[in-house]
Amino acid sequence: MKYLTTALLILSLASCSKRLSQAFVASDIDHFWQAYDMITQTNDTILQQQYLDNFFIGKATAGQLEIMEARNYTSAGYLQAINSYPLFWNSIRANTQKYLSQQKEITRNIQKLKKAYPDLKPSTIYFTIGVLRTNGTTMGNHVLIGNELAFGDDNTIINELPEWRQPFFQTFKPLENLGLLCTHEYLHTQQKEMVHNLLSICLYEGIAEYISCKVTGKKSSTPSIQFGKDNVDIVVSQFVQDLYLIDNNFNWLWGENRNQLKVRDLGYFIGYEIAERYYNQAADKRKVIKDLIELDYNNESAVESLVDASGLLPKPLLEIFNEYESSRPVVVNISEFENGSKMVSPTTKRVTVNFSEALNGHNTGLDFGPLGQDFYPKVDNNTRQWSSDNKSYSFEVALIPKQRYQMVISNFRRTDGIRLKSFLIDFETDSLATD
Repeated sequence: MKYLTTALLILSLASCSKRLSQAFVASDIDHFWQAYDMITQTNDTILQQQYLDNFFIGKATAGQLEIMEARNYTSAGYLQAINSYPLFWNSIRANTQKYLSQQKEITRNIQKLKKAYPDLKPSTIYFTIGVLRTNGTTMGNHVLIGNELAFGDDNTIINELPEWRQPFFQTFKPLENLGLLCTHEYLHTQQKEMVHNLLSICLYEGIAEYISCKVTGKKSSTPSIQFGKDNVDIVVSQFVQDLYLIDNNFNWLWGENRNQLKVRDLGYFIGYEIAERYYNQAADKRKVIKDLIELDYNNESAVESLVDASGLLPKPLLEIFNEYESSRPVVVNISEFENGSKMVSPTTKRVTVNFSEALNGHNTGLDFGPLGQDFYPKVDNNTRQWSSDNKSYSFEVALIPKQRYQMVISNFRRTDGIRLKSFLIDFETDSLATD
């Protein structure tokens, strides 16, 4: 095959618009296929590694290296995918090289975004090849498109791929919605840093999706948006139940469907709906676009004001939080001594923590207190155990006289996932008794 020499350059579509010159980088696509052709001609794994390094990774652009870093792509991962999915790669190959024909639409969409948000900062769009973990992401001011996913269509052969990956091509019609994807990811390069709690992540993704759809006039390709609108009450009710549970982000975002409704990416709907309701209420639409894009996720008051103003949740966010806090189990006491005591016997061998209710008997956490490791008691982890009713937890310790100790009881949970309120054990031992 004759490789496109234009793919080796940063491509610009300045001719498409006097108002916008959008930079694209696509050389990694041709580099990948050069490596692919060499790799598939030999079964020698050493040669395959050399070809991958010399023709692809060794020539990688900044964007290709960034998507590899963002999704933990490795040489071994590329070789495994190349060798395992030959029908897939052959079926997707021509599509991955269609980046030139897609650039006009992408640029028009970014131009619409700049019209709605004049403060738009330029971002370079990189067309890259990954190992099937993302169709698009960002790093800094770079939009990183994974062509092996983003350029899929009905002709892409997917039956070789893992079962968890196949629905993406069937559900999202990726090539058909590439322009919207690029606008969504471009918006991420304009937003402030995401905070990793469920509400903020939903807002971060949902705002980008809503504004992308609004400025381009296109319907979201994420099925959860329509599902949420058709089932708003049950979705919001489940979201409120899950809002403050630990380790539940993947119940709502980024391809998982562990939530009770068994619908992936419902968090996008939550953020989308909040943004849409907030926008519809506003008189100054341009200011709302700016406010949404520039939302500071570290500013809890700003996030709270946005959510409450949208009216999506059944109660103000503070009220929901307070109800959650009041429902959390607590540490009632310590069996062997009073917490805060300065006269704990150094001969104490076991510490038993009693809870206000039965917990799940599984999740535990003993952590350093504010004074750090030097004040953490020596704990025999082999002796850590639950009581038969899961209402207490104990462990053996080795204490010394005249020493202050601290440890934090955390990560314990009820069976429904509600977390125990963290509890600081803080005490001092007295002197050893003498005859």
